[in-house]
Amino acid sequence: MTLSFDPDTISLPQYHFIGGERVMASEGIAMHRPSDGVAFGYCPIASADLVDQAVQTAKATLKSSNWGGVRPRDRVNAMQRWADLIERDAEYLAKLEAVSSTRPVGHLIAGDIAVTAEQIRFFAEFADKEGSDLVPTSDASLGMIMTEPYGVVGAITPWNFPLSMAGWKLGPALAAGNAVVLKPSEMTPFSTLHIAELSVEAGIPAGLINVVLGDGMVTGNAMTGHTDISKVSFTGSTAAGSAIMQNVARTGIKPMTLELGGKSPQVVFADADIDRTAKAVAQSIISNAGQACVAGSRLIVAKEIAEELIAAITSIMRKVETGPTWDEKTQYSPIISQKQIERIDAIVRAAIGAGAECLSGGQIMDRDGYFYAPTLLGNVTQDSPAVTEEIFGPVLTLQTFEDEEEALALADHPTYGLAAGVFTRDLSRAIRVTRRLQAGTIWVNRYGRSRDHILPTGGYKSSGIGKDLGREAYMANRKSKSVLIDL
Repeated sequence: MTLSFDPDTISLPQYHFIGGERVMASEGIAMHRPSDGVAFGYCPIASADLVDQAVQTAKATLKSSNWGGVRPRDRVNAMQRWADLIERDAEYLAKLEAVSSTRPVGHLIAGDIAVTAEQIRFFAEFADKEGSDLVPTSDASLGMIMTEPYGVVGAITPWNFPLSMAGWKLGPALAAGNAVVLKPSEMTPFSTLHIAELSVEAGIPAGLINVVLGDGMVTGNAMTGHTDISKVSFTGSTAAGSAIMQNVARTGIKPMTLELGGKSPQVVFADADIDRTAKAVAQSIISNAGQACVAGSRLIVAKEIAEELIAAITSIMRKVETGPTWDEKTQYSPIISQKQIERIDAIVRAAIGAGAECLSGGQIMDRDGYFYAPTLLGNVTQDSPAVTEEIFGPVLTLQTFEDEEEALALADHPTYGLAAGVFTRDLSRAIRVTRRLQAGTIWVNRYGRSRDHILPTGGYKSSGIGKDLGREAYMANRKSKSVLIDL
């Protein structure tokens, strides 16, 4: 299979998808390709009225189809067919996503699309395996904890991993018997539209998945503040998550799952395997050019091995090969937009101005598109803007420690607690440190998610509320009631 393609030959689905029908739109937000900066299309903006149409369609379809009340295996079978169709259309989906996003087409085929299909199959299997509980009471009564769907779930996904983030939201919500109104990022909407259409082809009732395109101010606010949306699920920045919480509170109270920002530490002890650690640390900040909430952006290393580890990491960083996302040979991603690359560079400049030393990279790359060189900043302090701010780019900071207590003090961030990495050959230390790190996900002698979808993800502190993935994500899409019957 030859994956490289001409981006100008791809027809883009610039419409909303409501009730199984394409709702056309003639204007919207101008879009630029990250790989070359070329203006190439627009993203429609759904008005509050259109959002209401999508919500009412979802609500009516949920009732008419009895999706939440059918034999659970019927939900499983339909979702399994949906996953099959996603794999069938993998090449087309990869091209749709590569045009507008930061994801190289080869990475999409090998990773994102396959993972999305896996996630849908994983959550589908919960539908007929997770149920209500009979709980111990006196012999004179019968106690039960019953679960049921929420109804219409409002989901908002980010631009950095559009397909797999859609899978995070749609998979558990549909398996648990809900309908969904989903707003993808206005910068990367196209592949989400196609998988929504595939759901209808798979036999999922038209109207259970509705996709409205738009921005946060208009479309997002209309969704999260809608009184007929029973639950909100969002992945994105901490600032946007805070705004969503405020908007929800203005119109009522509803449950939320918020996977938000991070500033994740990677703590490397003196006994760590240098080569293995260097590869994991470098990859964590090179992958998608650091544009991931869980990016391991803070390197905290034992002083006695710092020099050797830095040399190994910078060697890897300097070998990255850039290219457009539609070239199958490309391994290193562009930055999503001109605005974001300017923000990254401004934080790096500010950190250097505050005393940081640039050990590698530190500049916008001289080529078409929005590419930033993988960067390592040394001599940073806890109040450096490169340490305090979520940069969302390929910037790694370096701090050293002399003992375990100092390492833990440096790792503890006042704002974020999404993920962390620990590198050591001492199992006792690994367990001890893991227990004390304030983060929702911790990796030991590796950094990054696996395809073990059973492991939930979610943060401490301002990194979020609730969990995506795992059994927890399925249960977060069902509400419970307690029942006590006197016999």
